[in-house]
Amino acid sequence: MDTESHADADGVEAVPDVFLQQGPAGEETSVQQFEIEPGATVPEHSHPHEQAGYVASGELTFLVDGEEIVVAAGDSYVLPGEEPHAAENRGDERVVGVDVFAPPRTDPDWAE
Repeated sequence: MDTESHADADGVEAVPDVFLQQGPAGEETSVQQFEIEPGATVPEHSHPHEQAGYVASGELTFLVDGEEIVVAAGDSYVLPGEEPHAAENRGDERVVGVDVFAPPRTDPDWAE
């Protein structure tokens, strides 16, 4: 079993006020932690990986295929691979959550 502590690690500021931290990767999945400050936007993008996530705190608005989908603390979601999506923190609280990618996303462009 592989474990990884995120307690003392800093995330990468992928875009302004959006912090991502690569977690462990197995043969079939990888884990990523995210923190998104109030007012921050993750621009529209896509990737070949299926993305399943959980919001631990805050509220995140996804923009998918012209629809706005609000995901609040305690909610989870799944995005198919290759589906263009964006996200915005329109609230006053930092959004914190975890994403799981399949197949593993071990070399995201933001980690460069």
